[in-house]
Amino acid sequence: MGRFFKSAAAAIGIVALGIMGLVGYYSATLPDFYYITDSGQLTVNSMFSISAKASVQSLQAAESLEGKTKVNIDNSEAYRLKAEDSSLMLFGTIPIKDVQTDKITRPSLVPCGQPFGIRLVTDGVMVVELEDLEGVCPAAECGIKEGDVIISVNGKNVSGNKEISKIISGSKGKPCTVEYRSGNDEKTATLTPVYYDGSYKAGIWVRDSSAGIGTLTFYNPETGAFGGLGHPICDVDTKLPMPLSHGSVGEVKITGFNKSVKGDPGQLLGEFTSSASVGDITVNNESGVFGTLNSSPSDQEAIELGFRQEVHTGEAVIYTTTDDNVTKEYKISIEKVNLSDDAEHDLIVKITDPELLEKTGGILQGMSGSPIIQDGRLVGAVTHVFIDDPTQGYGIFADSMYQASLKSSQTELGLAG
Repeated sequence: MGRFFKSAAAAIGIVALGIMGLVGYYSATLPDFYYITDSGQLTVNSMFSISAKASVQSLQAAESLEGKTKVNIDNSEAYRLKAEDSSLMLFGTIPIKDVQTDKITRPSLVPCGQPFGIRLVTDGVMVVELEDLEGVCPAAECGIKEGDVIISVNGKNVSGNKEISKIISGSKGKPCTVEYRSGNDEKTATLTPVYYDGSYKAGIWVRDSSAGIGTLTFYNPETGAFGGLGHPICDVDTKLPMPLSHGSVGEVKITGFNKSVKGDPGQLLGEFTSSASVGDITVNNESGVFGTLNSSPSDQEAIELGFRQEVHTGEAVIYTTTDDNVTKEYKISIEKVNLSDDAEHDLIVKITDPELLEKTGGILQGMSGSPIIQDGRLVGAVTHVFIDDPTQGYGIFADSMYQASLKSSQTELGLAG
């Protein structure tokens, strides 16, 4: 009998350790924020049963409620109340951690897949290279680095290379006050130009604009808002996100592509069809580019947004466009889903459609933003291609892109958070 109790105790201990391990794993890998429907309950698509004891106050248009913040959801006024913590529960009984949930009416978005032209003008000028001028670089000596963004010189805002060159050369070598951003920090430095090759110079090369082609992910028929790319537009030299002053969307056509092969991902080739703008770009951040379009770019019907906790491995499709300039549906497989807030990438996807594999070799650069649809919902977008295996790539959750589009709306309304 004693041996039985010892065995039972050992088994219980092993189970307890296993449960503790699961709790620790899910606590580290599950996100701290979720969207849920106003009539639904939070459940996480996982191997083991995970749900939440909801204690969140939902969106309500009631000015009398306390702790409210005015927001714009699908072009209608509402109030987001201070959310209380909900508890994620393993098997419905074992606490994992407290999370924040936001109850919303599940939005319907038009999945796109069409190419679009991107024109960006930077907020200030980005330093892309430092240059020694006969052994000295004035910009480097005062602390300016590649990737920093110069906002003003001697109190004058600068938005282009010609402006900053005119001020520096006109200084006649006198010290100049430079205001610039380095990461998230605003800084001021004193730069003393040097005479070189016929004029006074600062020893910097700067960039003030960018243009390119990407793929639209979604269009919101209620607001005219769009999201695209799924990743930021970065400077080609510094690899840092371009600081956006303003931007526009242009119509483009795909003229061809270089096929992807192992070790050498291919690329869509295209051109702007006119100089006219068909929309505005207001945000360039880690989730993509966002703004508004004059009209829907797609004939597709709007479908529901899928939340990250609903995404699972298995079959899905993407919409994308190649050189025939026709947006088509292609089969893919979602190979991995990473819900962690610290994840560098949310999804790993694999092209399985024989037609697309035969034609392009897999994912092409320029397909970034191609919407991913699973179980009839928009769940993500393709963002990157694997160099060693172009049939695979990374993706981003669609609710991250949708959340970023809401943040841009809140910024326009002067709201924080």
